[in-house]
Amino acid sequence: MTRPNQTNPISALIEALQYEFKDLDLLRVALTHASALAPSETVSGSYQRLEFLGDRVLGLAIATMLHKHFPKADEGELARRFNHMVKRETCAEIAQELGVGDAMRIGLAEAQTGGRKKTALLADICESLIAAIYLDGGFDAAESFVGRLWEPRMLSWSGPLRDAKTTLQEWAQSQSLPTPRYDVTGREGPDHAPNFTVAVTVQGLPPGKGKGGSKRIAEQSAAEVVLRREGVWKE
Repeated sequence: MTRPNQTNPISALIEALQYEFKDLDLLRVALTHASALAPSETVSGSYQRLEFLGDRVLGLAIATMLHKHFPKADEGELARRFNHMVKRETCAEIAQELGVGDAMRIGLAEAQTGGRKKTALLADICESLIAAIYLDGGFDAAESFVGRLWEPRMLSWSGPLRDAKTTLQEWAQSQSLPTPRYDVTGREGPDHAPNFTVAVTVQGLPPGKGKGGSKRIAEQSAAEVVLRREGVWKE
């Protein structure tokens, strides 16, 4: 996607979104980091509540598209495709294409530490924008927005469709090794949007570490690290 050549990042973002807000205050809140709030303002003036909602709206839109485009896929394949579409890196990539980083309202300290390019923040605000569109125009508007940006990625994705944990366990068994062990080694973020770190240990190999918004996703990520490191997955 080519971003519009405009000096005003908000105007450029609105054009890139291809959605005209009736309530521009929703857009303002969606782009506001807590670090940009005045002392008299509450956290409700930041993107966090919208991000919580947008995550669910995105999930429903993606699940609906998957159900439509892959009628013969089983639940496992749908889940793996779904996880790739909603993961933090995908949302951050789309946010970058839209020019979200330039349009964010963030405090000076956050900006000085690279906030406009942080994957986690870009992903969160991407989801908050989905919620803003949903609240302003309804689910059809949000689904249309998601479809325009996520559907091409959905149809072109050629990643592994097998479950990483299952594949790693089968590979370990083929090497006469015990079943891999998964341990949660870290947890960050608020209760509504946690980020887990999981380490998987396969006998005789260095641990593989993965992160995700749930223990299950983090375990899958950790298993994938080992599979790629050991050359089992070469995609």
